Amino acid sequence: MTDLSDDAALERAVKGDTEAFSVLYERYVGRIYNYVFYRTGSAADAEDLTAKVFYRAFGHISSYRNTGIPFSAWLYRIAHNLVANWYRDNSRRREVPLDDHPQIPKSEHPESSLVELQEKERLLRAIRTLPDDRQQLLILKFVDDLSNAEIAVIMRRSEGAIKSLYHRTLLALRDALERLDKQKE
Repeated sequence: MTDLSDDAALERAVKGDTEAFSVLYERYVGRIYNYVFYRTGSAADAEDLTAKVFYRAFGHISSYRNTGIPFSAWLYRIAHNLVANWYRDNSRRREVPLDDHPQIPKSEHPESSLVELQEKERLLRAIRTLPDDRQQLLILKFVDDLSNAEIAVIMRRSEGAIKSLYHRTLLALRDALERLDKQKE
């Protein structure tokens, strides 16, 4: 069954085929988890929210209508809404504990690993100062490696609006990094 196309698996899942839904789950769980993890900064919260995304998707799959928007965009919208609710419920942003960072491959020089880890932490802190839509854009672009057209569908904007937002986001990220550097001084 894993050789089904997304459309075929989706068509079967809408009709109640749980095996077809599991095929879709296997295809998208990693991408949704990464998206949620980078939005929350917590592996435990990302696991919980990812489970909720697929629970909600499974519960509503029978009412899913193919309107030309990819199934993945539907999942990302569910994830986005759950993350927004999570932030509202927690009413604060969390710092990413060092234990939650992916393991960085060891290099010959421990100093270079430390510098790389510090740079990643600095970048994550700067990204978390950006508005939600800009964080979402960066995650979809650089973590999920989606095209501007795919991002436009997920974020419900035109491709031109995504390009413009991307440009403004990079400028805002540069400014946020400069502010962090000034705070260090």
